[in-house]
Amino acid sequence: MPSTGYKHIFLGERYFERLDYTSPPGGRGKEIPRRDVSSHGQWLRSQLDSAWQQAEEEAAKRHAVALPTRSGVYLEFRSDPGEKLVSKSLEDLRQGIRLLSVTEGSGDDERMIATVFVPANKQGHFLRKAQAYETDRTKKDEPKNRQLVDSIADIKLALTKSLWTDSASMPTDEAMWCEVWIRTQPGSVPETEQRFRELLRQLEIESTVGALMFPERTVIQVSANGPQLAEILSSSDDIAEFRLAKETGAFWLDLGNAEQAEAVRELLGRLDVGDRGIAVCVLDTGVNNGHPLLEPVLQTRDCHTTRTEWGIDDRNGHGTRMAGIAAFGDLQDALASGHIIRVTHVLESVKILQQPGRENPHELYGYLTAQGISRAEIEAPDRKRIICMAVSSVDDRDRGRPSSWSGEIDALAAGVDDDTRRLILVAAGNTGDPDEWRTFPQRTVTNAVHDPGQAWNALTVGASTQKTVIRDPDYAGYKPVAGSGDISPFTSTSSTWENRWPAKPDILMEGGNAASVADGECVAIDDLALVSTHHQPLIRHLAAHNMTSAATALAARMAARLQAAYPDVWPETIRALMVHSAEWTQAMRDAFLDDESKGSYECLLRRCGYGVPNFERAIRCAQNSLTLVAESEIQPYQREDGRYKTKDMHIHQLPWPRDVLLGLGETEVSLRITLSYFVEPGPGQIGWRDRYRYASHGLRFELNTAEENREELLIRLNQAAREEGQSPDTTSDSSRWTIGSATRHRGSIHSDIWHGNAADIAQTNLIGVCPIVGWWRERPHIERWNRKTRYSLVVSLYTPAENIDIYTPVAAQVGIATPIEIEIEDT
Repeated sequence: MPSTGYKHIFLGERYFERLDYTSPPGGRGKEIPRRDVSSHGQWLRSQLDSAWQQAEEEAAKRHAVALPTRSGVYLEFRSDPGEKLVSKSLEDLRQGIRLLSVTEGSGDDERMIATVFVPANKQGHFLRKAQAYETDRTKKDEPKNRQLVDSIADIKLALTKSLWTDSASMPTDEAMWCEVWIRTQPGSVPETEQRFRELLRQLEIESTVGALMFPERTVIQVSANGPQLAEILSSSDDIAEFRLAKETGAFWLDLGNAEQAEAVRELLGRLDVGDRGIAVCVLDTGVNNGHPLLEPVLQTRDCHTTRTEWGIDDRNGHGTRMAGIAAFGDLQDALASGHIIRVTHVLESVKILQQPGRENPHELYGYLTAQGISRAEIEAPDRKRIICMAVSSVDDRDRGRPSSWSGEIDALAAGVDDDTRRLILVAAGNTGDPDEWRTFPQRTVTNAVHDPGQAWNALTVGASTQKTVIRDPDYAGYKPVAGSGDISPFTSTSSTWENRWPAKPDILMEGGNAASVADGECVAIDDLALVSTHHQPLIRHLAAHNMTSAATALAARMAARLQAAYPDVWPETIRALMVHSAEWTQAMRDAFLDDESKGSYECLLRRCGYGVPNFERAIRCAQNSLTLVAESEIQPYQREDGRYKTKDMHIHQLPWPRDVLLGLGETEVSLRITLSYFVEPGPGQIGWRDRYRYASHGLRFELNTAEENREELLIRLNQAAREEGQSPDTTSDSSRWTIGSATRHRGSIHSDIWHGNAADIAQTNLIGVCPIVGWWRERPHIERWNRKTRYSLVVSLYTPAENIDIYTPVAAQVGIATPIEIEIEDT
């Protein structure tokens, strides 16, 4: 179901002003209803006694017939309707008492339910709390444990449904694939998993080979009906929760076309297509918009071709698969959800590739790309447009050096010819040989991003994967090549590039996985692929899609949804928000981050970009997180006394929640800054050998230190600018940056995270944006030295405490009386 958050704060000209801060009065939480101490304490003790007696009787029956039996007890604590449990007080890790799950309903009639595991030898823990509630008083003359005990309305022995945390219905008599989340502790994961798998063998319950590892949780998929899940709960002390397993792509792809058509018709009944003011323009092999799912989002007048003789139809299937994911995401999620699917954008198609077997001349790709974009813009000039291109070269020989194709993309993005900025997403290119997947991740790491993925202004998309479940009996014994959260075996990286070139890809999105067997054979299978639209719906309605193509289509969809939420923002800003929201998964860190040094983070960045974007973070704030956005224009250079030199520098004074941060004191917080702008590519091949000469200009951001006021920051940055235009470096604060200035300043998008305590962050609210040397200044005879450039600056502050409100004070400072909520769809 949709959830809500607050819109980002766009500061405009006020960003340059200092506003007085007044902390609003804090409110108190809802008071927990008081109860009659004697009767309520006795009632809860009787419920606890009853639950333990029931558990002992059940254990005795299982022992009598030699069934596996757990030693501890799962208890379910319930609140009154519309009230809250003090759930954090239900856990005591020192006693081995663990809070497993908390479910909250909505509305006044819904209860809050917490499931807790209590070891067998800790039976008296909650009994003693209830007894102390009845007999003991605090220094404030309150019943001891009052907040906790008064919040509890009822206690029962937990049943299977108590641990079922999925919104989907749990299995009844028919077996379904389910996720069993088992509790694990550091150092005990292998033993716990082995113990649980032995239990499954005893109970004759089928399970998948692999498992997902999370902090304190391991997830194993089982095929079980309701009674079998109850057996698992009665037999194991390790259960944390049950969920319905997500279907793999093969579930839908294995259906006959009649069944696929019926699933598509059902989904069509749940589609809510928005207006046509925002489009994803797919540059590919054409799109067959006669597909039932594509008809509502792609009109024939929006289907184009760069060569009339090619036609607009898709004879290959790749473009139609791209279109399905660009519109709906991974279709297996939309098909299975049962919810209304809101599509906030439409599609455009431009055929820039001929039919299979007839390759375009390589030297024409930059031209065809430009022609394709032009055709779409002429047909619908007023649309906000996300350009999606998963076409790339088959080799990786450029190794970061700009090509004519990547240079054309940089020019198109920067609007060199028409002053129209464009957000262009390109695929990083694939590691496509199955023999290369066998050496994952080594060959993936050394396979360099393909042309035009090195384009500075493009958002280059690589592939990661969460797809690890193999159910197809034809592939029994196969295992996923990549683990959950890792980079995909299909992707490419910039690990082998010279470090003067930008790190690519910029972000990673789901691109599917490959499967391998003991003899080393690797294959791409439907279980590990995304589901999209087939180009011949009379034969099939659904098709598998994977690799960096699928990842790029997913990223384009995300960009379009952001543009729909913020229709007036610049392409530079959408690009910044996507990078700004990205994070590395734990699997990526484990695989590629040797330590916390800047060198290790550079290696991680060149393999994984900035990580996987999070749509929720990209689109909204919460009370304990704050995102500020500034869109501005700057003139980097000027001519003075016959010399060409740097001109403008901007100082942004953030309307910080200073009092709140000072109140947090030593609490660890993080600040993220992302600067996004487009460069004009160098006018000649010779300039592409130097990163400064390729880029028309460069911008850098710097943050003041806690000991540095506005005047001192200005002096530091201006002094650095006079020294050959090089970027300033904050030596006193450099250790707190995750990536560091030496690495983050390559390319035309820069992002980094500053870690420190809240009191220091309260003092670091000044950001300088200043230019460095580029060919606009170095080649004044081309008459670009007095040009202006745009940039987007995104700044986020995160606090770990969910009860701290840093959003409202800043909203009040900038004149937002009522924070603007934004709805976030599930898919």
